[in-house]
Amino acid sequence: MSGFEKVTSQLMPLTLDDIDTDQIIPARFLKTTTKAGLGQHLFSDWREQSSFVLNRADLQGAQILLAGANFGCGSSREHAPWALVDWGFQVVIAKSFGDIFKNNALKCRLLPVELPAEAWQWLHDRCTTDPHLGVTIDLEHNIVDVACPRATHSPFPAEFAIDRFARRCLLEGLDPLSYLLTSLPIIEAHEAQTA
Repeated sequence: MSGFEKVTSQLMPLTLDDIDTDQIIPARFLKTTTKAGLGQHLFSDWREQSSFVLNRADLQGAQILLAGANFGCGSSREHAPWALVDWGFQVVIAKSFGDIFKNNALKCRLLPVELPAEAWQWLHDRCTTDPHLGVTIDLEHNIVDVACPRATHSPFPAEFAIDRFARRCLLEGLDPLSYLLTSLPIIEAHEAQTA
């Protein structure tokens, strides 16, 4: 896998609170044994409404989802971050995340970014008036920034927190198992000495 360093994209705003994993991908689509194709069922029930944000032509290709509070609450299924990644999202910015979803997302190469209320509100208000607002997520420096002239009271660039191990895995393009396998020669040498 390639490493994650920086993403610049417009935002896709879905700023409702308490979006659970069954709304992200309904349970009826979880009978597959592969991750491929899960994105076509992302927010499936809501996409039946033509006005739903994922159906907007001007937002196709957005790699950053702007969500509300407690995004990904509910069940522990990994299918929710898999579906988001398969759709094309690399980052979800939210006020807060369900704990299990956040951990699953990091393991599935989906970066969950929690922003302070002021910065989140600024993004929400600005992307409502400027749907093409460019936002950059810089994992190397743990920074969110915006590609527009600085407003007097802009909270950007804004820092975000991330678990150090998860950050390292994302930057190096490793999942937790791949990370362990980087130490395979050391493990094998130890096993040979103790056998």
